[in-house]
Parts: sequence; C-alpha cells; structure tokens
Amino acid sequence: MVKKATSENINTKLSLVMRSGKAVLGYSSVLKTLRNGKARLVLISSNCPTLRKSQIEYYAMLAKVEIYLFPGTNNDLGTACGRFHRCSCLSVLDAGDSDILNKE
Repeated sequence: MVKKATSENINTKLSLVMRSGKAVLGYSSVLKTLRNGKARLVLISSNCPTLRKSQIEYYAMLAKVEIYLFPGTNNDLGTACGRFHRCSCLSVLDAGDSDILNKE
C-alpha cells in the first residue's frame, strides 16, 4: 500500500510539473540538459536499458543532480507525463507549482 501511495503522489507531482513547470523527455535531451547544467531532477523508468541508465547516473553524479527511479515502466512514465507514447527518462528543469524537488 505504501508503494502505491507514493506512486500516486509522484504521478500527481509529475502531472503538475508538466502543466506548470518545464521538463524534457527522452534520453538525448536528458543528457544534453545534464551536460549544460540545467537539470534539477532526473526520473528514470524501471525498464530503462542498463547501459543508458548507468550513463545517465554517471552524468547526474558529475552534475550533482538528484535521480529518482520511477517504480513503473516507460509506458507508465509516459502516461504520468500526460503523453501517449513511451518515455524511459525525464529531466525536470523547472518545478513550477509542484514540490517535486523537495525532500520527502
């Protein structure tokens, strides 16, 4: 039950970010924002390929950016963003009205 509650919580925060803040979807765009230092939070789906996941984690470690491992698949992450396609990773540039960047 706790995992489901936190999953619903992150989904609502993520939908608020997509409406009021700025976020970037996709592997190459996430790497670009990490290299430029614009990313503030990176979300990675549970079924992201291992090589991509480790490369994103490495860039995030260098940029000192928080990583959140999304409990759902890439279909769930795309749906949580309000899109109708898959999304394996997501970078939050500006949280907007959401408190997704706060520690829980």
